Amino acid sequence: MRVFFLPRAALLLVLAATPLVADETRPDPPVTGQPVPELAVFDRVIPELMKDWGIPGGAVGVAKDGRLVFARGYGLADVEAGEPVQPDALFRIASISKPITAAVVLKLVEQGKMALDDPVMKWLDAYHPLPGQNVDPRMEKVTIEQLLTHTGGFDRGKSFDPMTGGRPLVEAIGPTANQRAIIEFMLGRPLDFDPGERYAYSNYGYCLLGRAIEQATGQPYDAAARSLVLAPAGARRMRLAGTRLADRAAGEVRYYPFEGQRPVRSIFADDKEPVPAPYGECFIDAMDAHGGWIASTVDLLRFTTALDGARKPAILKPETVRRIETHRVKRPGGTSYGLGWAIASAKGGESWSHNGSLPGTATMLLRNPDGVTATVLFNARPKDDGEFFPKLETAVRKALAGVKAWPERDLFPEFD
Repeated sequence: MRVFFLPRAALLLVLAATPLVADETRPDPPVTGQPVPELAVFDRVIPELMKDWGIPGGAVGVAKDGRLVFARGYGLADVEAGEPVQPDALFRIASISKPITAAVVLKLVEQGKMALDDPVMKWLDAYHPLPGQNVDPRMEKVTIEQLLTHTGGFDRGKSFDPMTGGRPLVEAIGPTANQRAIIEFMLGRPLDFDPGERYAYSNYGYCLLGRAIEQATGQPYDAAARSLVLAPAGARRMRLAGTRLADRAAGEVRYYPFEGQRPVRSIFADDKEPVPAPYGECFIDAMDAHGGWIASTVDLLRFTTALDGARKPAILKPETVRRIETHRVKRPGGTSYGLGWAIASAKGGESWSHNGSLPGTATMLLRNPDGVTATVLFNARPKDDGEFFPKLETAVRKALAGVKAWPERDLFPEFD
C-alpha cells in the first residue's frame, strides 16, 4: 500500500477550500490504498469534490458482485497531526445506521421474535411518560413497519427532532438526555399526524426500533446488531460513536466544522469554552439506532454485500430482501422509502441508497441492481449540504457508470 504525504504547510491548505468554487492551484490531497486503473476516475472525482467543498478527508469503497474491488483514502484524517485517511479508516456514518437497524429488525422477523405489524408499544412496556403526562392514544397504532418507513406519526418539521435537540426537550430534561429520558419525555407529547397517513423522516422512530430490538433480544442494541447482522457479515470493527474528541476510537478520523463555522457552546456543562461543532453540538451517544455507528467503507460494504448473499453467508432470506423494496412508501420528489432504505427505479431493477449527515460528517451508501455497491465517507459536512449531497450522488453514479471493465480480484481479505 502506497501512502503519499505533503508538507504540513501544504496540507493545511486543504481546509481553505471555498464551497462551490474550484481552485486548480490547491495541492492534491494525499491518497492511500492500492491504485485500481479500472476505477481511476474516483482518484479525480473525489479529490475535486473535497477541494470544491472544503472537506479535509474522505474514503471510498466499491464492491462488485460481492467482491471488494476498490478501497482508497483521500486527504487528511487529522489535519493537525498531518495524518492521511487510510482506506479502512473509521468514520461516523450518521443515518447510514438506519439500514443496519432495519436489517436487525428483519432478522428478528425471520426468527419469529418480532412482526412488522407489531405495535411498537408492545416492546416499550418498560417506558412511561413523565409524571402528569399521558400517552397519545394513537401511539397504540404505531407499528414496527411504520417506524421503518418513517410513517409512524413523528414529523420533525412540524414539531422538532428530539434526537438532535429541540428546545422543548432541552428545557425539560437537558441536552445530554439518554434514550430512556428522551422516550419518556416524548411519550407525553402528541403525535404530529395519524400513523400511516404519510411519510416524514424520523430519527426518533429509529430510536424506538432500537429499544424494541433490546426488548426482543434481551441485549443492548449494539450487541444485538453485532450478533445478528454485523458479525455474520464480517464487519467486526464497527462500534457506536462517542460525542467528544476524547471518545475518538483507534483508527477513527477527526471531524471538522464547515469553513467559517464558529465554535459552539458545548452541550456538556463541564466544557467551559466553546468547542468545534462536531464535538459538542449534538449528543451522539444517544443516537445509536438512527445515527450512532462508526464504520469503515470496507465494513459497510461487508454488511451491504452480505444482506442478500452477494457475499456469503447471506444475512437475510431472499423473500426478506424483496420486502425491503415492496414494503415502501412514496416520498416527496418522486422517490420511495422502503424498510430502511431509499428506493429508486434504475436500469435492471431498483437502486437502494442512504445518506448520513451530522456536524462534521457526510456519508453515502449505494446498492445498485447490477451488483455494484459503493460508499463514500467524509470527515466534514459542507454548509450547504442540501446542494452537496445531490452533487456527490451524481458524481459517484456517473463514475460507476463509466467503468468499462471490473477487476476480478477481491480486496476484502487484505483488510481482515
